[in-house]
Amino acid sequence: MENPAFGRAIRSFVLRQGHLSAGQQRAMDEGMPKWGIDYQPTVINLEQAFGRQAPKVLEIGFGMGGATAEIAAANPAIDYLGVEVHSPGVGNLCKLIAEKELSNLRIIRHDAVEVLDNMLADGSLDGVHIFFPDPWHKKRHNKRRLIQAALVEKLVKKLKPGGYLHAATDWEDYAIQIMEVFSATSDLANSADGYAPRPDYRPLTKFEARGIKLGHGVWDIIFRRK
Repeated sequence: MENPAFGRAIRSFVLRQGHLSAGQQRAMDEGMPKWGIDYQPTVINLEQAFGRQAPKVLEIGFGMGGATAEIAAANPAIDYLGVEVHSPGVGNLCKLIAEKELSNLRIIRHDAVEVLDNMLADGSLDGVHIFFPDPWHKKRHNKRRLIQAALVEKLVKKLKPGGYLHAATDWEDYAIQIMEVFSATSDLANSADGYAPRPDYRPLTKFEARGIKLGHGVWDIIFRRK
């Protein structure tokens, strides 16, 4: 799909080269056959992929996977599908899954937009997490930001009625943009009066805690599908 805002295909990432350690490579080689789902241009059965019936939550861009593994460990009754393209993060999350012996986490190493378009059925998700996406803080780069109307429309279709869309950022102008985009989507309703308090399921990262001590803000935006 072409994004008319900047005239190129929508992507959930900008590919950067990251150093893949030997441990991360080994964890990925061993873990992806167990917990990875190969990209395919056909709709998958999520219940079959996880081996059970349970609420399903998608996370787009899990970074190094620390928060993702912590959330999955704390909520064993919920299944989490993490989508990430960067090898170091995928390898690190595989390592964490093994260490924590998690059974409710699966990984797709691919562009999230193509996963949404081709692999996930409409109305199949109970929630979506997008935590601290790249802020592209220079104004001339704002058009590269992930959370824009075209992507949100795709996400809403994948949510069940009552399913939630949760974004968090530590850049205030990005928070304002996210709030505007979510608010302008007719099928979404704000779950809070403005910005939401951080829910218990989203862990406070060390980076975030340090920023809060320095007086930096963090904004959670949580809307639900009508």
